[in-house]
Amino acid sequence: MKSIAVIDYGMGNLHSVAKALEHVCPDTRVYVTNDAAKIEACDRVVLPGVGAIQSCMAEIKRLEVDQIVADQMGKKPMLGICVGMQALMQRSSENGGVDCLGQLPGDVAFFGDQPSVQQAHLKVPHMGWNHVKQTPHKLWQGIEDNSRFYFVHSYYVRTQARDLVAATCNYGLEFDVALAQENVFAVQFHPEKSHFAGLKLLQNFLQWDGS
Repeated sequence: MKSIAVIDYGMGNLHSVAKALEHVCPDTRVYVTNDAAKIEACDRVVLPGVGAIQSCMAEIKRLEVDQIVADQMGKKPMLGICVGMQALMQRSSENGGVDCLGQLPGDVAFFGDQPSVQQAHLKVPHMGWNHVKQTPHKLWQGIEDNSRFYFVHSYYVRTQARDLVAATCNYGLEFDVALAQENVFAVQFHPEKSHFAGLKLLQNFLQWDGS
């Protein structure tokens, strides 16, 4: 039986993600855990997250999840979700500036600081459904380009490494909502809350070999 570890550091929709994974692939065993040995034994890894990045990074370091993530990079398919995506970046401007895991190139910025967002009188956080513009990747198989996904966030990822961008979205400005680097795929939206398109992405992840 296939197995997947949803990394538990106390900051995320852990059981919602786990239930969605079990739904799309009932023959996969899903573990919600921060046990390094169990994560090492699983075929795939999910790094979820919600809340403030400072609190997330504090728990990630306290529980040594930073070392777990570093150990799994390059080994097996890994999916970052929402703040889990932001945590993989180099630095976030949230909470006065927080160093992140540095596994993906780029940083995290605040929507409210952007003149185009201010001029359009857009609410922050960016909350609700929005269209996602894809670039080719295996995890988009069976999902129409510009499908809608569900977002809840005040901060967004930006990278100069444009070859890593797997999808963008527009909310007063175009921003990066999916990055792909080798065996890692990270998304800003919540696939577990995004109905057909989100569940299909999770199903694709469970079938993806990381290449």
